Amino acid sequence: MGLSVSTAKVDITPSSAAPNPYLGGYGTDDGGRQASASTPFAPIYVRAVVLWDGGAPNLLLTADILAFPVALHDAALPRILGLAGWGASDVVLQATHTHNGPVLVQTLDPYISYGLTDLTEVTAYGTWLVDRVVEAAQQALAAPQTPVTLDYQVLTQTFAINRVGLPYNETDVPLLTARGPGGEPVAAIFGYGCHPVAAGLQNLYDGDYPAGACAFVENSTGAFAMFVQGAGGDQNPRGAASWSLRDQWGDSLGSAVVRGLDTSGRTLAGGISTAVQGLTIPLDIDASPGNLAAVRADYTDRLPNPSGFPPWYRRHAETMIERIDRGQVLTGVPSAIQRWTIDGEEPLKIVWASGELVSGYAVYLRAQFGGSQSVWVCGYAGASVCYIPTAEFFPPSMAQGSYEGGWDTDFPGIAGGSMTVYSCLGHFVAGGAGVESTMIDAFTQILDAG
Repeated sequence: MGLSVSTAKVDITPSSAAPNPYLGGYGTDDGGRQASASTPFAPIYVRAVVLWDGGAPNLLLTADILAFPVALHDAALPRILGLAGWGASDVVLQATHTHNGPVLVQTLDPYISYGLTDLTEVTAYGTWLVDRVVEAAQQALAAPQTPVTLDYQVLTQTFAINRVGLPYNETDVPLLTARGPGGEPVAAIFGYGCHPVAAGLQNLYDGDYPAGACAFVENSTGAFAMFVQGAGGDQNPRGAASWSLRDQWGDSLGSAVVRGLDTSGRTLAGGISTAVQGLTIPLDIDASPGNLAAVRADYTDRLPNPSGFPPWYRRHAETMIERIDRGQVLTGVPSAIQRWTIDGEEPLKIVWASGELVSGYAVYLRAQFGGSQSVWVCGYAGASVCYIPTAEFFPPSMAQGSYEGGWDTDFPGIAGGSMTVYSCLGHFVAGGAGVESTMIDAFTQILDAG
Protein backbone atom coordinates (compact mmCIF):
# COMPACT_ATOMS: atom_id res chain seq x y z
CA MET A 1 0.00 0.00 0.00
CA GLY A 2 3.03 2.29 0.21
CA LEU A 3 3.43 5.50 2.15
CA SER A 4 0.94 8.30 2.63
CA VAL A 5 0.58 11.31 4.89
CA SER A 6 -2.24 13.23 6.56
CA THR A 7 -1.94 16.34 8.73
CA ALA A 8 -3.80 18.65 11.09
CA LYS A 9 -3.17 21.88 12.99
CA VAL A 10 -5.18 23.13 16.00
CA ASP A 11 -4.86 26.58 17.59
CA ILE A 12 -4.07 26.40 21.34
CA THR A 13 -3.62 30.11 22.03
CA PRO A 14 -5.25 31.05 25.35
CA SER A 15 -8.39 33.11 24.73
CA SER A 16 -11.67 34.10 26.34
CA ALA A 17 -12.90 30.59 25.57
CA ALA A 18 -9.85 29.04 27.27
CA PRO A 19 -8.29 31.72 29.50
CA ASN A 20 -4.83 31.37 30.98
CA PRO A 21 -3.15 34.73 31.61
CA TYR A 22 0.20 33.31 32.74
CA LEU A 23 3.27 32.94 30.54
CA GLY A 24 5.73 30.17 31.36
CA GLY A 25 9.36 29.50 30.65
CA TYR A 26 11.28 31.89 32.87
CA GLY A 27 11.30 31.87 36.67
CA THR A 28 9.70 34.99 38.17
CA ASP A 29 8.94 36.80 41.39
CA ASP A 30 5.71 35.91 43.18
CA GLY A 31 2.68 36.27 40.93
CA GLY A 32 4.15 35.19 37.60
CA ARG A 33 4.29 36.87 34.20
CA GLN A 34 1.00 37.74 32.55
CA ALA A 35 0.11 38.34 28.93
CA SER A 36 -0.49 42.02 28.28
CA ALA A 37 -3.05 41.45 25.51
CA SER A 38 -5.45 38.80 24.29
CA THR A 39 -3.83 38.88 20.85
CA PRO A 40 -0.61 36.82 20.64
CA PHE A 41 2.49 37.85 18.76
CA ALA A 42 1.61 34.82 16.64
CA PRO A 43 -0.83 31.99 17.38
CA ILE A 44 0.50 28.85 19.01
CA TYR A 45 -0.49 25.43 17.71
CA VAL A 46 -0.63 21.70 18.10
CA ARG A 47 0.58 20.20 14.83
CA ALA A 48 0.04 16.57 13.88
CA VAL A 49 1.49 14.47 11.07
CA VAL A 50 0.40 10.90 10.49
CA LEU A 51 2.81 8.83 8.39
CA TRP A 52 0.88 5.86 7.02
CA ASP A 53 3.02 2.82 6.28
CA GLY A 54 1.04 0.27 4.32
CA GLY A 55 -2.12 1.54 5.98
CA ALA A 56 -0.62 1.53 9.50
CA PRO A 57 -0.51 4.98 11.16
CA ASN A 58 2.40 6.59 13.01
CA LEU A 59 1.76 9.93 14.71
CA LEU A 60 4.22 12.75 15.34
CA LEU A 61 2.54 15.55 17.27
CA THR A 62 4.19 18.78 18.43
CA ALA A 63 2.80 21.53 20.65
CA ASP A 64 3.98 25.10 21.16
CA ILE A 65 4.42 24.68 24.90
CA LEU A 66 7.43 24.50 27.19
CA ALA A 67 6.97 20.78 27.87
CA PHE A 68 4.32 18.10 28.29
CA PRO A 69 3.76 17.75 32.04
CA VAL A 70 3.32 14.17 33.20
CA ALA A 71 -0.34 14.75 34.10
CA LEU A 72 -1.23 16.19 30.69
CA HIS A 73 0.80 13.62 28.75
CA ASP A 74 -0.72 10.75 30.71
CA ALA A 75 -4.22 12.14 30.15
CA ALA A 76 -3.76 12.61 26.39
CA LEU A 77 -1.84 9.49 25.40
CA PRO A 78 -4.42 6.82 26.34
CA ARG A 79 -7.12 8.75 24.50
CA ILE A 80 -4.92 9.00 21.41
CA LEU A 81 -4.08 5.31 21.58
CA GLY A 82 -7.81 4.61 21.58
CA LEU A 83 -8.24 6.36 18.24
CA ALA A 84 -6.41 3.74 16.13
CA GLY A 85 -4.86 0.30 16.24
CA TRP A 86 -1.41 1.40 17.25
CA GLY A 87 0.97 1.07 20.18
CA ALA A 88 2.58 3.70 22.40
CA SER A 89 5.81 3.65 20.39
CA ASP A 90 3.86 4.69 17.26
CA VAL A 91 2.87 7.98 18.91
CA VAL A 92 5.38 10.74 19.69
CA LEU A 93 4.22 13.81 21.62
CA GLN A 94 6.82 16.56 21.65
CA ALA A 95 6.98 20.15 22.90
CA THR A 96 8.70 22.78 20.78
CA HIS A 97 9.82 24.31 24.13
CA THR A 98 8.81 27.90 23.52
CA HIS A 99 9.47 30.14 26.53
CA ASN A 100 6.51 32.40 25.80
CA GLY A 101 3.83 29.73 26.02
CA PRO A 102 1.19 29.16 28.69
CA VAL A 103 2.01 28.09 32.24
CA LEU A 104 0.93 24.48 32.75
CA VAL A 105 0.54 22.27 35.80
CA GLN A 106 3.70 20.58 37.12
CA THR A 107 6.22 21.71 34.48
CA LEU A 108 7.62 24.06 35.38
CA ASP A 109 6.22 23.84 38.90
CA PRO A 110 3.83 26.83 38.99
CA TYR A 111 4.42 27.67 42.64
CA ILE A 112 8.18 27.16 42.74
CA SER A 113 8.92 28.78 39.38
CA TYR A 114 6.38 31.60 39.30
CA GLY A 115 4.98 31.93 42.80
CA LEU A 116 1.46 31.06 41.62
CA THR A 117 -0.93 29.76 44.25
CA ASP A 118 -4.32 30.04 42.52
CA LEU A 119 -4.10 27.49 39.69
CA THR A 120 -7.78 27.53 38.72
CA GLU A 121 -7.22 28.93 35.23
CA VAL A 122 -3.96 27.03 34.71
CA THR A 123 -5.65 23.73 35.54
CA ALA A 124 -8.71 24.46 33.41
CA TYR A 125 -6.54 25.44 30.46
CA GLY A 126 -4.56 22.20 30.84
CA THR A 127 -7.77 20.16 30.63
CA TRP A 128 -8.78 22.13 27.54
CA LEU A 129 -5.30 21.62 26.05
CA VAL A 130 -5.53 17.84 26.44
CA ASP A 131 -8.76 17.96 24.43
CA ARG A 132 -7.04 19.98 21.70
CA VAL A 133 -4.10 17.55 21.55
CA VAL A 134 -6.50 14.64 21.11
CA GLU A 135 -8.49 16.67 18.59
CA ALA A 136 -5.36 17.30 16.49
CA ALA A 137 -4.55 13.58 16.46
CA GLN A 138 -8.15 12.74 15.55
CA GLN A 139 -8.24 15.32 12.75
CA ALA A 140 -4.95 14.08 11.31
CA LEU A 141 -6.20 10.48 11.31
CA ALA A 142 -9.42 11.52 9.57
CA ALA A 143 -7.82 13.90 7.06
CA PRO A 144 -7.37 12.84 3.43
CA GLN A 145 -4.32 10.63 2.96
CA THR A 146 -1.95 11.82 0.26
CA PRO A 147 0.27 9.12 -1.32
CA VAL A 148 3.87 10.27 -0.90
CA THR A 149 7.50 9.43 -1.24
CA LEU A 150 9.87 10.28 1.60
CA ASP A 151 13.33 11.73 1.31
CA TYR A 152 15.82 12.91 3.91
CA GLN A 153 18.69 15.38 3.93
CA VAL A 154 20.61 17.43 6.47
CA LEU A 155 20.79 21.19 5.98
CA THR A 156 22.82 23.71 7.99
CA GLN A 157 22.21 26.65 10.30
CA THR A 158 24.79 28.34 12.49
CA PHE A 159 22.84 30.60 14.86
CA ALA A 160 23.02 28.17 17.82
CA ILE A 161 25.90 28.73 20.24
CA ASN A 162 26.93 26.59 23.19
CA ARG A 163 25.92 28.83 26.08
CA VAL A 164 28.25 27.17 28.60
CA GLY A 165 31.36 27.31 26.40
CA LEU A 166 31.63 23.63 25.50
CA PRO A 167 33.45 23.08 22.20
CA TYR A 168 30.50 22.18 19.99
CA ASN A 169 27.57 24.06 18.50
CA GLU A 170 24.62 22.44 16.77
CA THR A 171 24.50 23.08 13.03
CA ASP A 172 22.37 20.19 11.71
CA VAL A 173 18.92 20.91 10.27
CA PRO A 174 17.46 17.46 9.53
CA LEU A 175 14.71 17.62 6.90
CA LEU A 176 12.27 14.79 6.20
CA THR A 177 10.14 15.64 3.18
CA ALA A 178 6.91 13.96 2.11
CA ARG A 179 6.38 14.57 -1.61
CA GLY A 180 3.21 14.10 -3.60
CA PRO A 181 2.87 12.23 -6.91
CA GLY A 182 4.34 15.15 -8.85
CA GLY A 183 7.32 15.58 -6.53
CA GLU A 184 5.78 18.60 -4.80
CA PRO A 185 6.38 18.89 -1.03
CA VAL A 186 3.27 17.95 0.93
CA ALA A 187 4.83 18.02 4.41
CA ALA A 188 8.20 19.23 5.68
CA ILE A 189 9.34 17.86 9.05
CA PHE A 190 12.51 19.63 10.13
CA GLY A 191 14.53 20.26 13.27
CA TYR A 192 17.32 22.15 14.95
CA GLY A 193 18.98 21.85 18.35
CA CYS A 194 18.59 25.29 19.90
CA HIS A 195 16.58 26.80 22.75
CA PRO A 196 13.56 28.81 21.51
CA VAL A 197 14.51 31.95 23.42
CA ALA A 198 15.25 34.29 20.51
CA ALA A 199 12.36 36.55 21.53
CA GLY A 200 13.43 36.56 25.16
CA LEU A 201 11.12 37.24 28.08
CA GLN A 202 8.05 38.86 26.53
CA ASN A 203 4.43 39.53 27.49
CA LEU A 204 2.67 37.96 24.49
CA TYR A 205 2.10 34.32 23.64
CA ASP A 206 4.34 33.05 20.83
CA GLY A 207 6.13 29.95 19.57
CA ASP A 208 9.48 31.75 19.01
CA TYR A 209 11.75 30.98 16.05
CA PRO A 210 10.31 27.45 15.44
CA ALA A 211 6.86 28.97 14.87
CA GLY A 212 8.38 31.63 12.64
CA ALA A 213 10.18 28.98 10.59
CA CYS A 214 7.00 26.91 10.16
CA ALA A 215 5.07 29.99 9.02
CA PHE A 216 7.84 30.86 6.55
CA VAL A 217 7.78 27.37 5.03
CA GLU A 218 4.00 27.19 4.81
CA ASN A 219 3.67 30.67 3.33
CA SER A 220 6.44 30.01 0.80
CA THR A 221 5.50 26.52 -0.36
CA GLY A 222 1.99 25.59 0.76
CA ALA A 223 3.42 22.45 2.37
CA PHE A 224 2.51 21.52 5.94
CA ALA A 225 5.45 22.42 8.19
CA MET A 226 6.46 20.86 11.50
CA PHE A 227 9.45 21.77 13.69
CA VAL A 228 11.02 19.02 15.82
CA GLN A 229 13.25 20.21 18.68
CA GLY A 230 16.74 18.68 18.78
CA ALA A 231 19.28 18.24 21.57
CA GLY A 232 19.34 21.93 22.43
CA GLY A 233 19.52 21.98 26.23
CA ASP A 234 22.81 23.91 26.23
CA GLN A 235 22.35 25.73 22.91
CA ASN A 236 21.00 29.29 22.66
CA PRO A 237 20.38 31.52 19.62
CA ARG A 238 23.11 34.01 18.93
CA GLY A 239 22.25 37.70 19.43
CA ALA A 240 20.34 39.95 21.83
CA ALA A 241 16.88 38.50 22.49
CA SER A 242 14.04 40.47 20.88
CA TRP A 243 11.04 40.05 18.62
CA SER A 244 13.23 41.03 15.68
CA LEU A 245 15.77 38.31 16.54
CA ARG A 246 12.91 35.80 16.75
CA ASP A 247 11.86 36.79 13.22
CA GLN A 248 15.44 36.83 11.95
CA TRP A 249 16.24 33.28 13.01
CA GLY A 250 12.78 31.98 12.17
CA ASP A 251 13.10 33.35 8.64
CA SER A 252 16.68 32.09 8.35
CA LEU A 253 15.72 28.56 9.36
CA GLY A 254 12.56 28.62 7.27
CA SER A 255 14.37 29.85 4.16
CA ALA A 256 16.98 27.10 4.55
CA VAL A 257 14.18 24.53 4.62
CA VAL A 258 12.50 26.07 1.58
CA ARG A 259 15.76 25.85 -0.36
CA GLY A 260 16.16 22.25 0.76
CA LEU A 261 12.69 21.38 -0.51
CA ASP A 262 13.82 22.29 -4.03
CA THR A 263 16.14 19.26 -4.13
CA SER A 264 15.25 15.73 -3.08
CA GLY A 265 17.37 14.09 -0.45
CA ARG A 266 18.04 10.39 0.12
CA THR A 267 15.00 8.24 -0.62
CA LEU A 268 13.40 6.40 2.29
CA ALA A 269 11.12 3.71 0.93
CA GLY A 270 9.63 2.55 4.28
CA GLY A 271 8.40 0.60 6.25
CA ILE A 272 8.46 2.24 9.59
CA SER A 273 9.29 0.40 12.81
CA THR A 274 9.03 1.97 16.26
CA ALA A 275 10.09 1.27 19.84
CA VAL A 276 9.87 2.91 23.25
CA GLN A 277 12.01 2.14 26.27
CA GLY A 278 11.48 3.32 29.82
CA LEU A 279 14.35 4.02 32.18
CA THR A 280 15.04 5.61 35.53
CA ILE A 281 17.83 8.18 35.80
CA PRO A 282 19.42 7.96 39.28
CA LEU A 283 19.43 10.99 41.54
CA ASP A 284 22.35 11.53 43.91
CA ILE A 285 20.19 11.01 46.99
CA ASP A 286 20.86 8.97 50.10
CA ALA A 287 17.40 8.34 51.53
CA SER A 288 18.59 7.22 54.96
CA PRO A 289 16.95 9.13 57.84
CA GLY A 290 20.22 10.66 58.99
CA ASN A 291 21.12 11.97 55.57
CA LEU A 292 17.62 13.29 54.88
CA ALA A 293 17.86 15.21 58.16
CA ALA A 294 21.09 16.79 56.88
CA VAL A 295 19.45 17.58 53.52
CA ARG A 296 16.52 19.17 55.32
CA ALA A 297 18.94 21.28 57.34
CA ASP A 298 20.63 22.46 54.13
CA TYR A 299 17.28 23.51 52.68
CA THR A 300 16.41 25.26 55.94
CA ASP A 301 19.67 27.20 55.68
CA ARG A 302 18.82 28.12 52.07
CA LEU A 303 15.34 29.47 52.99
CA PRO A 304 16.54 33.00 53.91
CA ASN A 305 18.51 32.98 50.62
CA PRO A 306 21.89 34.07 52.00
CA SER A 307 23.55 33.57 48.59
CA GLY A 308 21.16 35.95 46.84
CA PHE A 309 19.69 33.41 44.44
CA PRO A 310 16.47 34.15 42.51
CA PRO A 311 13.19 33.87 44.45
CA TRP A 312 12.35 30.39 43.18
CA TYR A 313 15.24 28.95 45.24
CA ARG A 314 13.41 29.98 48.42
CA ARG A 315 10.12 28.52 47.18
CA HIS A 316 11.93 25.34 46.10
CA ALA A 317 13.57 24.98 49.53
CA GLU A 318 10.20 25.42 51.23
CA THR A 319 8.63 22.75 49.00
CA MET A 320 11.50 20.29 49.48
CA ILE A 321 11.26 20.59 53.28
CA GLU A 322 7.55 19.77 53.03
CA ARG A 323 8.29 16.72 50.86
CA ILE A 324 10.91 15.39 53.25
CA ASP A 325 8.49 15.83 56.13
CA ARG A 326 5.82 13.89 54.20
CA GLY A 327 8.25 11.13 53.20
CA GLN A 328 7.94 11.92 49.48
CA VAL A 329 11.54 11.24 48.47
CA LEU A 330 12.33 9.99 44.97
CA THR A 331 15.79 8.57 44.29
CA GLY A 332 15.39 8.46 40.51
CA VAL A 333 13.57 10.25 37.69
CA PRO A 334 11.37 8.09 35.42
CA SER A 335 12.12 8.82 31.78
CA ALA A 336 11.76 7.27 28.32
CA ILE A 337 13.38 7.07 24.90
CA GLN A 338 11.50 6.51 21.64
CA ARG A 339 12.84 5.42 18.27
CA TRP A 340 11.41 5.44 14.78
CA THR A 341 13.30 3.67 12.00
CA ILE A 342 12.30 4.52 8.44
CA ASP A 343 13.73 1.93 6.08
CA GLY A 344 15.55 2.58 2.86
CA GLU A 345 18.79 1.57 1.22
CA GLU A 346 20.28 3.49 4.14
CA PRO A 347 17.67 3.64 6.95
CA LEU A 348 17.03 6.73 9.06
CA LYS A 349 16.74 6.35 12.84
CA ILE A 350 15.06 9.14 14.79
CA VAL A 351 15.38 9.06 18.59
CA TRP A 352 13.60 11.22 21.15
CA ALA A 353 14.43 11.65 24.83
CA SER A 354 11.84 12.93 27.29
CA GLY A 355 13.79 15.80 28.80
CA GLU A 356 15.98 18.78 27.95
CA LEU A 357 18.72 16.78 26.27
CA VAL A 358 22.06 18.61 26.05
CA SER A 359 23.91 18.61 22.74
CA GLY A 360 26.73 16.33 23.87
CA TYR A 361 24.41 13.36 23.47
CA ALA A 362 23.73 14.26 19.84
CA VAL A 363 27.46 14.66 19.20
CA TYR A 364 28.14 11.22 20.72
CA LEU A 365 25.29 9.37 19.02
CA ARG A 366 26.05 10.79 15.59
CA ALA A 367 29.66 9.67 15.99
CA GLN A 368 28.64 6.15 17.05
CA PHE A 369 25.72 5.50 14.72
CA GLY A 370 26.74 6.63 11.26
CA GLY A 371 26.56 10.40 11.40
CA SER A 372 23.83 12.95 10.74
CA GLN A 373 22.59 11.13 7.65
CA SER A 374 21.78 8.03 9.70
CA VAL A 375 20.58 9.24 13.10
CA TRP A 376 18.47 12.25 14.12
CA VAL A 377 18.62 13.03 17.86
CA CYS A 378 15.79 14.91 19.57
CA GLY A 379 14.68 15.86 23.07
CA TYR A 380 11.58 17.32 24.76
CA ALA A 381 9.34 14.34 23.93
CA GLY A 382 6.89 12.39 26.04
CA ALA A 383 6.21 13.23 29.66
CA SER A 384 8.59 16.00 30.70
CA VAL A 385 11.32 15.24 33.20
CA CYS A 386 14.07 17.87 33.50
CA TYR A 387 17.45 18.71 32.00
CA ILE A 388 19.46 15.66 30.98
CA PRO A 389 23.11 16.72 31.34
CA THR A 390 26.26 14.88 30.41
CA ALA A 391 29.10 14.30 32.88
CA GLU A 392 30.67 17.55 31.61
CA PHE A 393 28.22 19.53 33.76
CA PHE A 394 29.68 18.22 37.02
CA PRO A 395 33.15 18.35 38.61
CA PRO A 396 35.87 18.27 37.56
CA SER A 397 34.69 19.79 34.25
CA MET A 398 32.44 22.36 35.93
CA ALA A 399 33.57 23.04 39.47
CA GLN A 400 31.53 26.22 39.99
CA GLY A 401 28.10 24.70 39.58
CA SER A 402 25.98 24.43 36.46
CA TYR A 403 22.38 25.27 35.70
CA GLU A 404 22.04 22.31 33.33
CA GLY A 405 23.64 19.95 35.86
CA GLY A 406 21.21 21.13 38.53
CA TRP A 407 23.66 22.03 41.27
CA ASP A 408 25.22 25.09 42.94
CA THR A 409 28.26 25.53 45.12
CA ASP A 410 26.39 26.86 48.19
CA PHE A 411 25.04 23.36 48.90
CA PRO A 412 26.44 21.09 46.16
CA GLY A 413 24.80 17.99 47.64
CA ILE A 414 21.23 19.20 47.07
CA ALA A 415 19.34 20.47 44.04
CA GLY A 416 20.33 23.75 42.45
CA GLY A 417 20.10 25.35 39.04
CA SER A 418 17.54 23.73 36.78
CA MET A 419 16.61 21.10 39.36
CA THR A 420 14.99 23.81 41.46
CA VAL A 421 12.45 24.83 38.79
CA TYR A 422 11.97 21.15 37.89
CA SER A 423 11.09 20.51 41.53
CA CYS A 424 13.67 17.83 42.34
CA LEU A 425 15.20 17.16 45.76
CA GLY A 426 18.68 16.54 44.38
CA HIS A 427 20.70 16.46 41.17
CA PHE A 428 21.62 13.45 39.07
CA VAL A 429 24.46 11.07 39.90
CA ALA A 430 27.51 12.36 38.08
CA GLY A 431 29.93 9.43 38.03
CA GLY A 432 30.32 6.18 36.14
CA ALA A 433 26.89 4.83 37.07
CA GLY A 434 25.24 8.20 36.68
CA VAL A 435 23.12 10.13 34.24
CA GLU A 436 25.45 10.01 31.22
CA SER A 437 26.12 6.28 31.28
CA THR A 438 22.44 5.57 31.99
CA MET A 439 21.35 7.59 28.98
CA ILE A 440 24.06 6.27 26.65
CA ASP A 441 23.23 2.68 27.57
CA ALA A 442 19.53 3.26 26.88
CA PHE A 443 20.16 5.05 23.59
CA THR A 444 22.55 2.32 22.48
CA GLN A 445 20.10 -0.48 23.30
CA ILE A 446 17.19 1.06 21.44
CA LEU A 447 19.29 2.04 18.40
CA ASP A 448 21.00 -1.36 18.19
CA ALA A 449 17.63 -3.09 18.40
CA GLY A 450 16.22 -1.40 15.33
